[in-house]
Amino acid sequence: MIRSLEDFFNKYRYDRNHGSPYDRGSADRYYSRSFKPHFYTGGTYMSTRICLEDMTDIQVQEYRQGYEDQTDEKDWG
Repeated sequence: MIRSLEDFFNKYRYDRNHGSPYDRGSADRYYSRSFKPHFYTGGTYMSTRICLEDMTDIQVQEYRQGYEDQTDEKDWG
């Protein structure tokens, strides 16, 4: 839910490409996986995986934002 102008800008300022920190955070939340920051340098599973210890503070924040913005959840049946 967008509550302020700042929330609006935060929602749309992150790189949402497949494999990005934001994308991976969103996917982890959607699939009920734990909060474990990471991303891929290109497409997910098709490029180098970058783990938390090699991420910048900004990349971790992008992952966190993707994780927090995801409100849907996979229905496992």
